[in-house]
Amino acid sequence: MNDTKIVLVLGDQLSHNLATLRDLNPATDSVVMAEVAAEANYVPHNRHKIALIFAAMRHFRDELRAAGVNVVYVEYGEGLTSLGEALNRACSEHPSASVACCEPGEYRVREHLDAWAEQSGRSFHWIEDDRFLCSIDAFKDWAHGRKQLRMEHFYRQMRRDHGLLLDASGGPEGDKWNYDQENRAGWRGKDTIPQRPVVEQDAITKAVLEEVEAAFPDNPGDLSQFNFAVTASGALMQLDYFIAQCLPLFGHYQDALAEESPWLFHSLISMYLNIGLLDPLDICQRVENAFREGCCGLSAAEGFIRQVLGWREYVRGIYWLNMPGYDTLNELAATTPLPTWFWTADTDMQCLHKALQQSLELGYAHHIQRLMIIGNFALLAGLDVQEVCDWYLAVYVDAFEWVELPNTLGMALHADGGLMASKPYAASGKYIKRQGNHCNSCRYTPEKLTGNDACPYNSLYWQFIDRHREKFEQNPRMRLTLANWQRKPADEQHAILNWAGQVENHLLATDAPL
Repeated sequence: MNDTKIVLVLGDQLSHNLATLRDLNPATDSVVMAEVAAEANYVPHNRHKIALIFAAMRHFRDELRAAGVNVVYVEYGEGLTSLGEALNRACSEHPSASVACCEPGEYRVREHLDAWAEQSGRSFHWIEDDRFLCSIDAFKDWAHGRKQLRMEHFYRQMRRDHGLLLDASGGPEGDKWNYDQENRAGWRGKDTIPQRPVVEQDAITKAVLEEVEAAFPDNPGDLSQFNFAVTASGALMQLDYFIAQCLPLFGHYQDALAEESPWLFHSLISMYLNIGLLDPLDICQRVENAFREGCCGLSAAEGFIRQVLGWREYVRGIYWLNMPGYDTLNELAATTPLPTWFWTADTDMQCLHKALQQSLELGYAHHIQRLMIIGNFALLAGLDVQEVCDWYLAVYVDAFEWVELPNTLGMALHADGGLMASKPYAASGKYIKRQGNHCNSCRYTPEKLTGNDACPYNSLYWQFIDRHREKFEQNPRMRLTLANWQRKPADEQHAILNWAGQVENHLLATDAPL
């Protein structure tokens, strides 16, 4: 009997606690890791993302080898097209070996490897990826029979299941489950933003940066600003820095927008979490300990834990509950082509320019920039859902389809018809002004609805409401907004819609500023 096993470790599974590695026998088993074209090129990924994953994979390879594991590793320069090709190479030396892999994050990867297994005729085993705190089956059980799959109810159950931020009676610490109302302050420049530490680059990382720069010359991403940790120990140092320096004000300013900084007090750890360098439960427990030791307030700790324990697990559950097919939804029939300036940030709307620019250059934007600046514009302008989703998947370092698709298609674009969100996340320029200081250096005025200096978000907002008024009449949470629109005099409505048409023509048809 041949007990040889080949374990495929994907680029977002770089954890020594990975289920497929726990019972690995170094004397007989091998690990396969591969940098292949199909994974690097299915969208024009930000070069920061490619470099982070390649560098982290190579460091993880060396850690496994140092532990005595045989690792078959394929670098991008070797020119292999797919994960299946990499498996073929590894399996050629072990004709009867079985293959195992933890559940992938993306449906297309599962399809590809299922097809490879069927074609090869080789024994192939999917193993549950228990790095996540809610299994796919457990989420299906939670969702079964519910009319609405609201994150808040899921989050409360997860808090109970994992014993986080509970009081002695088992209820929520502070008698409230959610402190979101305390975490919505706009940025007014009153607090000092921490200076982020510089991550030292070793020879492996420097080599990867050179290779990525050469191999992906047209992709977004300014690698001269690359500053990511590429090992678990390095990622943990970044987490420790966040908890010590940023967490106390994280909650207060988590929805804020600032000209001065793309980071503010955010954690900058989602990319490490999503490729396996950090463990979600460990992160939550460290943040809870910081609260209990008096290092931060309850609202900051709860707001952070909600993002990791609640939202992250919830969107993964939504993704796998509804795939395949979720990626084709387009409830609001949004088909306007993505403007070319989404790839250049060449727009004179200051908030949108800043969010696009840092997304393209750094591969990063925080959730309000993604949802209420970029996503809000895409929603109001009716930009093509597939093109917008592909853009988000391409530009962000932490983007994998399981987390990107529900956040973009469901939350930002409301293309799933309310499966995730009870109403569209649409807002005018007044919201943007309230959250930060971009408007101070913008040529547009957030208080004006029409005219050359009127904020484009304003007329587009009311055009959006008017365009979908029949649908919104059926939504209780949209009736007040719709009533506000309907109360406007007919001549005012006409003027707003006429100006919105001109805004669209300039911003979407000609890519020219107003």
